[in-house]
Amino acid sequence: MHARVARLATIGADRRPHIVPVCFAFADGQVCTAVDRKPKTTSALRRFANVRAGGTASLLVDHYDEDWSQLWWVRVDCAARVVDHGADLERVIDALREKYRGQYGHSPPSGPAIVLYPEHWVGWSAAERSD
Repeated sequence: MHARVARLATIGADRRPHIVPVCFAFADGQVCTAVDRKPKTTSALRRFANVRAGGTASLLVDHYDEDWSQLWWVRVDCAARVVDHGADLERVIDALREKYRGQYGHSPPSGPAIVLYPEHWVGWSAAERSD
């Protein structure tokens, strides 16, 4: 998927939704995302706590265009886990560096990361189908 940004949705212990924009990449049939090195107000980000506690997440990728015949979106509901180190984290970082060469080429995320295991895909497109 060529989209550059998605929205990651998790559910907190308080049962309230939490949604944030993320960069993402595919690796071995899984979707992965990590936190870049831009300054954050805290390193204890809610998305990681939510995934650790609940083990699920949804990712929404969409495309907006002034020509509404070009609109589309895809949502994938997933099992999810946080990876902090090791080969899984390296695989995630490599996939993100490949996709976002300009942004992560010299300053890749250092972890942790979230790995999403797709369970259900749903989507919509305004474009006409050619059946």
